[in-house]
Amino acid sequence: MISYKSEEEIELIRQSSLLVGKTLAEVARIIRPGIKTIELDKVAETFIRDHKAKPAFKGYNGFPYTLCISVNDVVVHGFPGDQELKEGDLVSVDCGTLLNGFYGDSAYTFAVGELDEEKRLLMERTKESLYRGIKVAKAGNRIGNIGYEVQSYVESFGYSVVRDLVGHGIGRNLHESPEVPNYGKRGDGIMLRQGLVICIEPMINLGVRQVTQDRDGWTIRTADGKPSAHYEHQIAIIKGEPTILSSFDEIEEVLKEKVN
Repeated sequence: MISYKSEEEIELIRQSSLLVGKTLAEVARIIRPGIKTIELDKVAETFIRDHKAKPAFKGYNGFPYTLCISVNDVVVHGFPGDQELKEGDLVSVDCGTLLNGFYGDSAYTFAVGELDEEKRLLMERTKESLYRGIKVAKAGNRIGNIGYEVQSYVESFGYSVVRDLVGHGIGRNLHESPEVPNYGKRGDGIMLRQGLVICIEPMINLGVRQVTQDRDGWTIRTADGKPSAHYEHQIAIIKGEPTILSSFDEIEEVLKEKVN
């Protein structure tokens, strides 16, 4: 059952989603070689709570942290801990908030120091695939159109799309219908309609698409140990067109400041 949102509900979702972007910008400020991933998690939790919101992931189905922090070959759902980030690491940080009864959810992949060319291109192309998917999320198109755009773009570089995990609807619940795969065919799946709010989140592997799960029951890794990148935007279909509710702007402003 798909829940289509009113303009008022979409505005509340946007507020929650923008808080995610601001939280990830706080992570961007302190991410560096030598920092422990648990320190990123603590900063995020404090920031979210200081803004009168709750960390959406903490306690969700037993997940024990505020952030999913996934380093190099970890695709998603990585646990923060005492692991120190190293120069050249590729780090996906996924964050969720609950504010005014609605969920925000977004993810960004960070470079720790200087990346090698292979990882840098994987990052750039995964992010580009997200925007290509968003562009076709229009009323009258189908869910398969989104996956087709993501898949056809990244596979042209020899990358692979994770099939075991997908994007999703979102609103009063963190995960709602419909599922939003990052692969598919044009014209397949449900028709996109006004008021649909979804998270599009390409998870793209440098090597094979197969993944494994750690004993913790959460951490998902590439089966061949090669790196993976992950970006996520929350969008709504408004007046027939895709509107991005989340934001990478604050994150990227911080990253530019750090370079300069």
